[in-house]
Amino acid sequence: MDLKLSGKKALITGASKGIGKATAKALASEGCDLILVSRTERDLLNVKSSIEQTSSTKTCIESVDLSVSGTPEQLAKSHPEIDILVNNAGAIPGGSLEEINEEQWRSAWDLKVFGYINMCRSFYRKMKLRNSGTIVNIIGNAGDTRDPSYICGVAANASLAAFSQSLGSVSPKGGIRVLGINPGPIATDRMKMLMQHKLDRGDLPNNSDGELFSHLPFGRAGSPEEIAAAVCFLASELSGYSSGSIMTIDAGLSIRGGYR
Repeated sequence: MDLKLSGKKALITGASKGIGKATAKALASEGCDLILVSRTERDLLNVKSSIEQTSSTKTCIESVDLSVSGTPEQLAKSHPEIDILVNNAGAIPGGSLEEINEEQWRSAWDLKVFGYINMCRSFYRKMKLRNSGTIVNIIGNAGDTRDPSYICGVAANASLAAFSQSLGSVSPKGGIRVLGINPGPIATDRMKMLMQHKLDRGDLPNNSDGELFSHLPFGRAGSPEEIAAAVCFLASELSGYSSGSIMTIDAGLSIRGGYR
């Protein structure tokens, strides 16, 4: 299936590992030129090197902290002609309301919630001038599962889903599509850490045998590559009549109320 993405320019945040890294590789394989964004320059250089070994597309890196006010605006000034923006940077800690203090809550939201909103604000303006562009926000299914042991993420993801739907409802007037993806448990280092936290506190099923993902549908977590494939499709013109939609990829977990 030709997604007709060759020659497009994509910027991916949180591109140094996990879903962001897989998305960068997938878009490169479709012929997109890339701007990879993360706080860790060494990891970005490793991803860039890996991509350049298998693809002839242009790849540059930006080692910046998106939680710092003004950074999204500077990125938009440096890279004004982005066709595809993939917001993926975020690290929200697990824990209940009593366990997550105000400093942790604000720090997590500065990166993910305000980071996404400010990236959209900055690049939306540029896209609107060209009457063209697609924004894909990688959010998370916690806003649907309402897991109280991940309450900071629940509130953040619910907010970003509503934000994406609201912006995506009006963005076609400017030739822009805004979409969201709600991954469930994906086999990344961060998800392993969160699931270990659940296992340690007894929030996973009693028959869990110590394996972090064995209790999940299909006996496994999802793969970063499965999310990356969805990003590629949603960013393509084959999904050209989609905007304001949220695609949930969690093997039905949010439908049946969570991970139990």
